[in-house]
Amino acid sequence: MNTFSKLTCIILTLFIFCTAGCGNDKNNAGSEKVFRYGTTAYGPAMQNAGTNPHDSYCGWSTVRYGIGETLFRLTDDRQIEPWLAESFTFTDDVTAQIKIRDDLTFSNGKKVTADAVKTCFADLLAQHDRAAYDLKIASMDSDGQVLTLHLKEPVPALVNYLTDPYSAVIDMDAGTDNRICVGTGPYRAVSVTDKEVVLEKNGAYWGTEKPKLDKIIVTSVPDGAALSAALQSGEFDAAQGLPYTVLPTYRKNADYTLSTAQTSRVYEAAMNFRSPALQDPFVRKAVAGAIDKKQFAQVLLNGNGRPALGPYPDPEAAEETASPEADSITAGRKLLEQAGYTETDSDGYVLKNGRRLRLRWLTYPSRQELPVLAEYAQSRLKDMGIDVVINSTDAYKDFLKRDDFDIYANAIVTVPTGDREYYISSCLVDKGPYNAGHYENAEIDALADELHGTFGAAARNDLAARIVRLALEDNAYVYVAFLNMTLVMKSTVTGFQAHGTDFYEITPALDIRLI
Repeated sequence: MNTFSKLTCIILTLFIFCTAGCGNDKNNAGSEKVFRYGTTAYGPAMQNAGTNPHDSYCGWSTVRYGIGETLFRLTDDRQIEPWLAESFTFTDDVTAQIKIRDDLTFSNGKKVTADAVKTCFADLLAQHDRAAYDLKIASMDSDGQVLTLHLKEPVPALVNYLTDPYSAVIDMDAGTDNRICVGTGPYRAVSVTDKEVVLEKNGAYWGTEKPKLDKIIVTSVPDGAALSAALQSGEFDAAQGLPYTVLPTYRKNADYTLSTAQTSRVYEAAMNFRSPALQDPFVRKAVAGAIDKKQFAQVLLNGNGRPALGPYPDPEAAEETASPEADSITAGRKLLEQAGYTETDSDGYVLKNGRRLRLRWLTYPSRQELPVLAEYAQSRLKDMGIDVVINSTDAYKDFLKRDDFDIYANAIVTVPTGDREYYISSCLVDKGPYNAGHYENAEIDALADELHGTFGAAARNDLAARIVRLALEDNAYVYVAFLNMTLVMKSTVTGFQAHGTDFYEITPALDIRLI
């Protein structure tokens, strides 16, 4: 959909909602405090339609919506601090001892003990492949509030992995029926569907600051234009995932407040190394050089992103992971000639052995600007002589399974746990669970193994930088731009703040002033 079509859709949707009752404020009725939140980040397409953290990415919903909490959490500057835990120590390289706070209760009133955490983690390891891969736990012991983890091998980043939402502590004895789990957070889920999560206040919340709202309704609205219309019509009190094109309108309106944070969520495009055309390094380099990252971030993202040199957003990593040579369209055509594409057809597309160079670009629409990136890449690559066919679909996983794509563009948080190994083990190693392009590099695999057993931040960061440089030299991925996260809310909403880690949203501080 082009920019004009999107704008027309937004205006039309606004008209429909407003004529149906624009300005209605559902919080006017009675004294019950109800917070209605619309988001593009919840639903089956995002692999988080539920609240059981042991199921795919549902842990992000568990933590985002104030249902569950992890033993440790990240501060705004991605530093680790205790949350449900009181302390952590390695007694040796393969043994970790964690002391659980003694004042914790689940939302059903049951005390949180080390044994309860052990039972939760046992199910996590059995159900969640990524957690088992990350944590490398061989066995666990519990004694009162002390949990001891015996590891199969040294895991220096263990405490980082224990900030991942998959490790949110839930009461296994309570079960997970109807996708509802019992956590320790300020709110408890009472209804969960593919489209909605309904929460109620946890009146027995253990934290010093108590929850202020009686009820919260989180609603999935995949279409950004419809989400914006619903926010303006009073259907929602706040929204996440609005198109960047509409944010200036809200910034100028005193009825709304915005909270923005820079994140490590990057738009990346993975090359499929099983694609005959992309097995040629000249073609990969030409594709990578075609995208003007600065233009995309400043113009098409309306300044709501930063150009990406690599997978990490911090200045040190940007300097370490120097960008491959920036190729112009003309230079890209020369690279294609080196790959054997020496002729063009009547439409200007390059040919090799009489066949047009055509690439299938797979992406999904629930991240509002991913289709924009696809259209931008299509235009740039057309100028280079490459025919790009876009497939933007929520069923993208089906195409990934069938290898029915050449380039897969997605949005991924690269340092959600505060440690760089997360991205490397997920996307760059041969058997990484999110290595969609089947990228293989024996040197990277060896360095990743070394990184996994290396203690000390400086040494780990140096190894990570070496690994990323190798991936950049291979043009395994195109890292386009890091995204800002922006929450837009009515001016009556307080305590709702965007966080750079992307999975802390609903907290006890959240409140809404009744009108």
